[in-house]
Amino acid sequence: MSEPATTPRPTAPDGFIADCRARLGFDLLARTWTAVVIFGLREGPRRPGELRAAIGGISAKVLNDTLRGLEDDGLVERRRYAEAPPRVEYGLTALGKTLLGPIEALGAWSVEYADAVVEAQERAERRRER
Repeated sequence: MSEPATTPRPTAPDGFIADCRARLGFDLLARTWTAVVIFGLREGPRRPGELRAAIGGISAKVLNDTLRGLEDDGLVERRRYAEAPPRVEYGLTALGKTLLGPIEALGAWSVEYADAVVEAQERAERRRER
């Protein structure tokens, strides 16, 4: 039996596939706060203030920008309640929930190997200082 015909895909000059779908996921998770915010919403919708408190170390502006970007990506939805004072909550969409597995796997890897990575970084720093 012959191999199925494949359509050639464009590649960048260095040989990486320019339209590789895996790049989308890598780019999403490479954003500084994406995985942290998604993980922070894992138990259900939260108001921005409580999400910011749970995360720690993130400014209101950066959290707002991150939430808007995740909303644009279809990973987070914003719910606005007609109350006085107005209340807004953010929660994961069904698509956003699908990223919890990979994020949890990366977290588990980090717990297991963080010490080895930090040691390697410290060795590299000492080499640069010589």
